[in-house]
Amino acid sequence: MSPRLTLAVPVRNHAGRRGVPVARSFERWVRAALAGRRSGRVEVGIALFDENDARRLNREYRGKDYATNVLSFPYAAVRGERSALLGELALCPAVVAREARAQGKHVRDHFAHLTVHGVLHLIGYDHESARDAEHMEAIERRVLAGLGIADPYA
Repeated sequence: MSPRLTLAVPVRNHAGRRGVPVARSFERWVRAALAGRRSGRVEVGIALFDENDARRLNREYRGKDYATNVLSFPYAAVRGERSALLGELALCPAVVAREARAQGKHVRDHFAHLTVHGVLHLIGYDHESARDAEHMEAIERRVLAGLGIADPYA
């Protein structure tokens, strides 16, 4: 029997946008991304932002002056601190919806993909090199397939 994962996924909708997935969906996607990778008590915060705030965050933290779909902010515990918080994801529903339409994907599936992608960043995966990108994308494909979602890179 594998160690149990106790998960908290608070979702805050600062975007004021309707039509975004419910908190239970985000929790399911976070749980799928963490399956076999984390156990114990884990918390991942999810905040939904409008395009202006998403652009501001992307500019401030990545030096890129445009609204992006998802940003990952891993939590770095101070020495000796025990925290269940992995970090926070900042998603922009307007960008997610626009990308989904442009790519011919279901908006819900794109939210799932970006949530899984962001969680993988929180636990240390990256795609800076081609090799790292291939590895991370392979994990994303497996996780999403387990959720019944088609390959987002196809």
